[in-house]
Amino acid sequence: MAGENLEVVRRIYRAFAQGDIPAVLGAMSPDIVWNEAENFLYADGNPYRGPDAVLKGVFKRLGEEWDGFSADAEELLDAGEVVVALGRYRGTYKKTGAKLDAQFTHVWRLNGGKAVGFQQYTDTLQAARAAEAA
Repeated sequence: MAGENLEVVRRIYRAFAQGDIPAVLGAMSPDIVWNEAENFLYADGNPYRGPDAVLKGVFKRLGEEWDGFSADAEELLDAGEVVVALGRYRGTYKKTGAKLDAQFTHVWRLNGGKAVGFQQYTDTLQAARAAEAA
């Protein structure tokens, strides 16, 4: 039905905002293929395959390295099996105290009510500068 995939993605962002990582991971297919933007801090594991790889390679690092990290989806675009999220990342890199306030675009691919693909696009330079600030 129309809008079901949009609602799945909406619930993912809501769960992430509430810190409910098990719910976020539960919305992923066991064989999800997750890609961080080229040159992003966590692109070193691309592609992450499966929720456990996303947890260890992305979410765990976000929690360890950032204070108040958020991914605020300001607009969701429904294209059937693809949902595009437009929003902003915000947070403070713990080691440097530098703040991040960067645009993002996320392209989600869904099948059977589960996320099977994720592609991030963002300002990788701003994130790198936050991590390297003196």
